[in-house]
Amino acid sequence: MAWVKFLGTAGARFVVIKQLRASGGLWVNIEDTNILIDPGPGCLVKCNSSKPRLDPTELDAIILTHRHLDHSNDVNVMIEAMTNGGFKKKGTLYAPRDALEGDDPIVLKYIRDMVEDIKLLHEKGTYQIKNVTFETPIRHIHGVETYGLNFKNKREKNVLSIISDTRYFDGLEKFYRGEILIINVVRFKPMKNVDHLCLADAERIIEENKPKLAILTHFGMTMLKEKPWEIAEALSKKLGLKIIAANDGMKIDLENI
Repeated sequence: MAWVKFLGTAGARFVVIKQLRASGGLWVNIEDTNILIDPGPGCLVKCNSSKPRLDPTELDAIILTHRHLDHSNDVNVMIEAMTNGGFKKKGTLYAPRDALEGDDPIVLKYIRDMVEDIKLLHEKGTYQIKNVTFETPIRHIHGVETYGLNFKNKREKNVLSIISDTRYFDGLEKFYRGEILIINVVRFKPMKNVDHLCLADAERIIEENKPKLAILTHFGMTMLKEKPWEIAEALSKKLGLKIIAANDGMKIDLENI
């Protein structure tokens, strides 16, 4: 069984600061491989309070799509939890270069020795975690180095695509053709000089790609005010496709959609 659990669906600083939605990121299990994506504030708490509990020592890898705090705040404590306080060296950290280098790295240097390996993400990158392959097909338009993700199982089937934070650009949708498509939709309407997707962008992407299931998540204040569950239902009827809005703690079976 392959699945994804939403440890948080908050997007942008004010929803995170007020904790109107949790901000723990995503836990993905494919081919019995456990991968944590974007452990934002509260990730460890959400893992321990999950029912059933998600044990960080079972993680095989942690991926940061980018360095912003709502995606990376808990990365250090999650590395320590994954490695049983550093006493069991294991797992791989995948992150953009600017999360690790320069004057203001997100990942603390003493923590880095706890993992078996650290790999830098880059455009058109392909990476292997046990029986799972994932790709970072293109660099996004965002304030820092940012990538979306495509996950393939051992049969090379693209089971899951995740479009992380970005401004929309021509051709974005063609890079994310997963059967299940998760899209970070921060804005209800576009806003000049804000490098985030809005609802109209998400609609364009979903209509073009026609995934088996599209999941809207990472909501900012304007999306929450418009009730994303109602937005998803209306969009699903309009496009004739299965579209839902993520909730905190929601678990999705990736194999039986």
